[in-house]
Amino acid sequence: MPPLLPLLLPLCLRLLHAEPLAYPAVISPQDPTLLIGSSLTATCTVSADFHLRAEDLYWTLNGRRLPAASYAALGPTTLSVALARLNGSKQQSGDNLVCHSRDGGILAGSCLYVGLPPEKPVNISCWSKNMKDLTCKWAPGTEGETFLHTNYTLKYKLRWYGRDNTCQEYHTAGPYSCHIPKDLALFTPYEIWVEASNRLGVAVSDVVMLDILDVVTTDPPADVHVSRVGDLEDQLSVRWSSPPALKDFLFQAKYQIQYRVEDSSEWKVVDDVGNQTSCRLAGLRPGTVYFVQVRCNPFGIYGSKKAGIWSDWSNPTAASTPRSERAAGGCDPKGGEQNTTLRRELKQFFGWVKKHAYGCSNLSIKLYDQWRVWLQKSHKTRNQVLPGDKL
Repeated sequence: MPPLLPLLLPLCLRLLHAEPLAYPAVISPQDPTLLIGSSLTATCTVSADFHLRAEDLYWTLNGRRLPAASYAALGPTTLSVALARLNGSKQQSGDNLVCHSRDGGILAGSCLYVGLPPEKPVNISCWSKNMKDLTCKWAPGTEGETFLHTNYTLKYKLRWYGRDNTCQEYHTAGPYSCHIPKDLALFTPYEIWVEASNRLGVAVSDVVMLDILDVVTTDPPADVHVSRVGDLEDQLSVRWSSPPALKDFLFQAKYQIQYRVEDSSEWKVVDDVGNQTSCRLAGLRPGTVYFVQVRCNPFGIYGSKKAGIWSDWSNPTAASTPRSERAAGGCDPKGGEQNTTLRRELKQFFGWVKKHAYGCSNLSIKLYDQWRVWLQKSHKTRNQVLPGDKL
C-alpha cells in the first residue's frame, strides 16, 4: 500500500501528476468542475488485488473527514460519498477529495473545482508613457471572485485594419493589468478588449477605442526648487522644468502643485498653475517648513482634444518660510485718525489680496509684495524706537 502523503494544499497537483498505477483505487468522476450550490456523488473503487472492502474506506475533503452518514456501499469494493450544496473552492488549484484506507493510507484522489463562470471585465483604462508604450488596467467584473483560476487576456488591433494582437506582459501595474512595450502606431485608433476564461466559461469585455495621442502621460516634473521670496514670511517660490521626454513634440502642459506643512499629512492642492513652470505660494504660515510636489498633464499633443492624464507627483521638496519679526503685543505709538484710517484700509486690502492671490494667481501680486515689504519695514522701525524717543 502506498505511504500516507501529507495533505498539503497542492495535493491536487500531486495527484494529477502521479503515475496511473501509483494508487490502488479510482475515484469517479475525476476532477469535476461544478457550479456553486451543486451536489455531487463520488465513488471510490478499490482494485481487487488489494483485498480492501468498502467498509475499510473513508473520505476526506481538504483534510477533514466526511461524516459516515454521507457514505453508501455500492458494491464489495466501492464506497460513495454524497456532497450537497457545494461552496466555492477554498483554493484555485481545486479542493482535495481523497479516498483513504482504514489505516489512513491514501488510495486515490480527485480535485473538485467549484465556482462561477467569469464575468465580463469592465472599466478598461489605458495610458501611454511619453508615447512609447501602452499600459492598460481593468476590473474583473461586479463580483470579481469566481473561486476558480481565471485567465485574463488583453487583446488589441488597429481599428480599420490589422490582425488581433495579444499583450504579453501582465501584472505590471497591479493584478489586472498588462503592458505593451513597443511597436505602437500613432494617429490611428486602436480597439482594445479583455477576455476572461476559466473552467466554466469565457466572458469578453466591451471594446474600447482609443488613440495613443489621447492617453499620453509623462514623467513627474524635474528640477523642482522651492525657495523664499525675500523676507516675505508668508510666501514661497516654486520652480520646475517641463518634461524633457516630450520636448520634441508639439503639446501643451498644465501643472498642479500640492503642499503641506511638516507636521501634517494633509495636502493642499493648487489647480490654477496653468502652463507656467513657476508659482508663488501665498498665505503660508511664517517660520514653517513646507513640503511641495508638482505634477504635469501633457495635453493637446499634435492637436489632440482629450483632457490628458496626470503624471505621478514629483519627489517632495522642502523649504521654510522666514520667521515673523513682529514684536508680540506691539502697538502704534502715535495713533491718530489719519493713521487709523490708513491701517483700516491696509487691513481691508490685505484681506482682499490674500483671498484672491491664494495659490499661484498673479493678480495684483506686485502691489501685494510692495505692501508686505512696507508693512514689515514699518514694524521694524517701530520696534527700534528708543524709550526716550517716545512721545
